[in-house]
Amino acid sequence: MAAMDITPKTVVLGVTGGIGAYKACELARSLMRAGIRVRVVMTESATKFVTPVTFRALTREPVAVSLWDEPDAKIHHISLGQEADVMVIAPCTANVIAKLAHGRTDDLLTTTALATEAPLIVAPAMNVHMWRKEITQANVAALRARGVMFVEPESGELACGEVGEGRLAAVDSIVAAALEELGRARELEGVCVLVTAGGTREPIDPVRYIGNRSSGRTGFAIAEEAARRGADVTLVTGPATLADPFGVRTVRVETALQMRDAAEEAFDDADVVIASAAVADFRPAEASEGKIKKDDAPDTIELVPNPDILASLAERKGSRVLVGFAAESGDAAAGARAKLMAKHLDLVVANDITEPGLGFDSARNRVTLVTAQGDEELPEMDKRVLARVLLDRVTAIMKG
Repeated sequence: MAAMDITPKTVVLGVTGGIGAYKACELARSLMRAGIRVRVVMTESATKFVTPVTFRALTREPVAVSLWDEPDAKIHHISLGQEADVMVIAPCTANVIAKLAHGRTDDLLTTTALATEAPLIVAPAMNVHMWRKEITQANVAALRARGVMFVEPESGELACGEVGEGRLAAVDSIVAAALEELGRARELEGVCVLVTAGGTREPIDPVRYIGNRSSGRTGFAIAEEAARRGADVTLVTGPATLADPFGVRTVRVETALQMRDAAEEAFDDADVVIASAAVADFRPAEASEGKIKKDDAPDTIELVPNPDILASLAERKGSRVLVGFAAESGDAAAGARAKLMAKHLDLVVANDITEPGLGFDSARNRVTLVTAQGDEELPEMDKRVLARVLLDRVTAIMKG
């Protein structure tokens, strides 16, 4: 298999207790031939099939098994997780898939998988009946929704003598998935990305405001994914309950005017701007300094337009890649196409806010990506998965 032209990176290879563990030896060697450093972490059960000494000889690296190994060394599950550019678990048993799905961490492998910020690739291997069970498929679906990538098991004769799905995927397929993800791992190195996220709050008085239901989840996921790919990321966000993404410079604001100022400050250094914020179109002409008593409430509140932040930035577009969002009711794609043309954007993400259970206040969404070349309808997906897809498209635009 030809190696990709990539800077040497680290794969943390997790090996669990199944007969397919012997193939993990070949997997480790194949990754090393592609110029990848391999660190192996095994479950205790895996050592019954292949010894740690074997992997140490193959990789010329220490092999981790127990949470209590080398007490004077770094905390293993943290240090291993930080070393990983990608984590691959192959073979992965039904038991470990269940642990990953439910956040259960009772050994070094699962603790490392929870602690790492690296992309996770899982190659399942088990009996056909175990693979087909509803609970296993539900666990796989839950992990997929969170952005875990799966290399599907193959169908054929299994170690138990039965025939069907469950055999560990071919080593070449697992290597290809790892190399593809490693290609993403640093593809935005040296690129400055500005992301706006969340809604804004336009004060009526110190207690009340005009706002919207935007949670900021999409923008936070985009910022985190861009940072994971090596970008220098600035996230300008309206009020949100989400924690600051790892490796991201986060600027928190309240109003549209504050968001405009923060975005303009970061814009000069930006190569890519992804404007996912749901900025209020209007604000009260005057905000009361004190709380307005109920008996003194005015019959009307005069509103004035807020600046169009993205339109203002687009006037200074230059060679930057600009991405907008269009939250519409009705024909969302048509609204996105109008925004694409009017603001000279490279891509607009359109979503219909009337779809129940999606978009605002949801971890999932269904969107259409609109460019000058046409529309791409995406299926319903977790917003973290959407962030991956969107940045794949942005990278393609940057490459021309």
